[in-house]
Amino acid sequence: MTTPAPNRFPDDTGADIFVREYPTAVVPDAPGYLTIGPPLLILHVPGHGEEYEIRVRRVLNALVDPLSDGGKLVPYAILQAGSDEDLLAGEAGKQLAFGIPGNMTPDRFPDFELLRDTVAYVRERPGDWTAPAAKELRDHAYRRRAERGGLPGLLWSLGGREAPPATGLRGWLLRTWWLSLTRTLPRWLWARRKTARLVRPGRLSPNRRSRWLGAELNVRRSGEDLFGVMDAVAARQAPRLALPADHPRHAEALQAVDRLLLRALLEDLGRPSVGRFLPKRRRRRARPVILLEMPRDATDGAQAAERFLRSFRQAGAAVGGPGPLVVAVGRISGTLRAELDPEECNLSQAGLLLHEDAHRPVWVGLREEPFSRAGLPVRRVSPRRFRLSWRTQTSALAGGTALAVSLLGIGGAELLSGPERDTGCAGGGAAAVAQLAEPVPVEPKKWYDEMLEAIDRQNARAVRFAEEEGRTVRTVVHFGSDKPTDRTDTLFDGTIPELRGIAMWQDRVLREADADESLVPLIVDVRTTGKGFKDAAAEARELVEEVREADRRGTRSHETVVGVLGFAQSKETTRDALDILESADIPVVGTTATADEMLVSQTYWPFTPLNSDEARMAARFATTSNIVARPGGADGCVPARHAVVVQNSDDLYSASLAGKFTKWFPGEEQLVNFSQEGEFGTAPPGSPNVTTAAQLADTVCEMLGAAGGDPIVYWSARARDFTAFVNAFDKQGTCVKDGLTVLGGNELTNVALTGEYADKAWLRLYHSAHRLPTTDERASWRTQRFAQEYDAFVSGRPKADPWRHDGHSAVSYDAFHMLSRAVDGARSGRDVHRSAVLAVLRGGVSFEGATGYVHRPLSPNRPPADKTLVLLRQTDGGPEVVGVCGAYEKDVRSRDQGPLCAAD
Repeated sequence: MTTPAPNRFPDDTGADIFVREYPTAVVPDAPGYLTIGPPLLILHVPGHGEEYEIRVRRVLNALVDPLSDGGKLVPYAILQAGSDEDLLAGEAGKQLAFGIPGNMTPDRFPDFELLRDTVAYVRERPGDWTAPAAKELRDHAYRRRAERGGLPGLLWSLGGREAPPATGLRGWLLRTWWLSLTRTLPRWLWARRKTARLVRPGRLSPNRRSRWLGAELNVRRSGEDLFGVMDAVAARQAPRLALPADHPRHAEALQAVDRLLLRALLEDLGRPSVGRFLPKRRRRRARPVILLEMPRDATDGAQAAERFLRSFRQAGAAVGGPGPLVVAVGRISGTLRAELDPEECNLSQAGLLLHEDAHRPVWVGLREEPFSRAGLPVRRVSPRRFRLSWRTQTSALAGGTALAVSLLGIGGAELLSGPERDTGCAGGGAAAVAQLAEPVPVEPKKWYDEMLEAIDRQNARAVRFAEEEGRTVRTVVHFGSDKPTDRTDTLFDGTIPELRGIAMWQDRVLREADADESLVPLIVDVRTTGKGFKDAAAEARELVEEVREADRRGTRSHETVVGVLGFAQSKETTRDALDILESADIPVVGTTATADEMLVSQTYWPFTPLNSDEARMAARFATTSNIVARPGGADGCVPARHAVVVQNSDDLYSASLAGKFTKWFPGEEQLVNFSQEGEFGTAPPGSPNVTTAAQLADTVCEMLGAAGGDPIVYWSARARDFTAFVNAFDKQGTCVKDGLTVLGGNELTNVALTGEYADKAWLRLYHSAHRLPTTDERASWRTQRFAQEYDAFVSGRPKADPWRHDGHSAVSYDAFHMLSRAVDGARSGRDVHRSAVLAVLRGGVSFEGATGYVHRPLSPNRPPADKTLVLLRQTDGGPEVVGVCGAYEKDVRSRDQGPLCAAD
């Protein structure tokens, strides 16, 4: 019998993927992934008594071993509750601050240390809170701050250890002058600065985002003092802390102060940025890790451990941002599990979710049998090391800059100051309309039927390959929404251009298969899933049954399904469909679904950049580029300082994109929920729900008026809703004196190029796309050739084709190319197994595509690495590129394309 290793992870189902992804979640290859907040992970360990404890320790050892080589390689904490009275949030901060790897991370804990000292003072004095009051809390907290050194510590030491004598002129001077300079005045300034930053706005801290404590404690009075606020907290909680340990109010008090401590810790951990120029901002190379040991059921310490998880769930939702990776190992109570509402999954899914933004905790049930085997080693992390501290590098940089300025003199200073800021508008002049002078005539039924007829003809050619020549032929299923029936459905859906791209690639494969017998001709089975993909899950379930029945029959005919294309929109139903298809190991290559939340399946590969990348690029563009017309008729534009964000909180794509944009946008933003169907999901408190376009126009107008200068509208809702809003806003007419700037996602591409907004000269419209237009000199030869092939393919239709510059056709063309290449690579003799197709996709497929260079993703089941993302402005001369990131041709990389494309 194999002896289990004490520091190896149990070899449970999917453990190989989990142990591969865990180190990269802590120290990712691309630092930008450190801006993603991973989910709270709960690893449920079976067993009882001592056996349970041994298994828990084994899993913890396996997780902490790769983080250490005798000293910490990354900041981490191992939490073990010895008593139900423990506040593990305090212990977490203490361990994360201790033994930090030298010169690597700039994490400091000013908020946490302040709250820890204040909470400790309150806990030492349970009962009636009368004597200490706010002044004593302030004095205690400042004294502890001085003990930690720095300028407060130096000033405190200069004041002397003992109070000077009260008699004589010398004693009077020391008390009234010297102590005022070394203690009284520094303490007053320190308390004022802390109040301004944590509780209320002030000249010492204008950043509204830092006032988290005031928001947490619902402080409404503008003149409230920090220690007055904490005095009120103490007055509420101290009597409860004096109650017996088993009293419900005692537990509530511990939960309240534990949450405050953890909130402060998460605020501190979320502050350092990743990347950019300054040395300090480049030091975050690893994610802090907190490992929590869950005690046996009902043993002392179990309540403290569960209290920490409850606090993390509550505080983490309020803070947002990256935060630490928290892994709880052991069992949690049924009550806590119901409160946390975790997503239950296996180890492989949990490993992939470590790279995604947290929405729900993740619960993984480990089985007993793997604990009897040796298990799997977890690769040791190796974050980048720095020889010098960031302070040394900053000093050297500052000294070099000062020397350069002194050498340059006045003339050099003028040179360094640069010319007056450019106010030219990004993408051209003040008005922004579509390329076409009037809306394009649309023939939805005719165009859709033409595509089905073209694919049917090509399917017949593929069948002849199989039946007449004995070639290996397979089937690919395309899942789209319903057949468009009118102009509105046609423009807002994108189905027709997507089918055009698929038909174009199928035609190419069949033509090349005539001469190349290594290629596998493919049949395309086009299936609809209802309006807005509402029946996607049901259609996926039906396909799974068909595939399983075919597998039982054992036939390998041309009707055998080897993959799926499509699911062009991020919806709850399309995400559920991916889960269903994964159960039958069916490979899926997506087209234009972009929400990070779609990454739920190990057999799914999205083909376009994720919302997290798009939102980051959009936020930077909005605040660094001149896109808002200067007020009062002045020439030129300026960057945005305020955003009104319009989302549909019940739409996965919309809520995802809006949430990520607000995370990255450094200015102020206001959120509006818009649903013409009246269906609203969870949204931040205070954001209004609007059901009509007229109401939305009024609401946005009011917000723009209250926003002050330089506002934009960021649109993450669907294109159909956008058109309704634009028409209503045009009628409303009171907010467009200086024009309106709208920045939106790729959803708007469906309709922006059609001339739908040609008469809205007040509209400055920017939106994302997935390929460069051929009018841009950076478009690769492959993009240019695709555009020529597309023109030839749609010949005979109106010259002003609505999707000639749109990226949907190019995306589906390249996505089908990727799946087709995987099928060719999976062929073995005359057979093609779906498992082999999955293996090829996991290994990565590379080629020069219509949307740019396509090559293997940085992590499994992600979009191709550095996928092209373009920002366009609609002008009367056609789409104008105002920003592009990614490999739009081979050997071009985002990291060389400037700050707009930096991964951070």
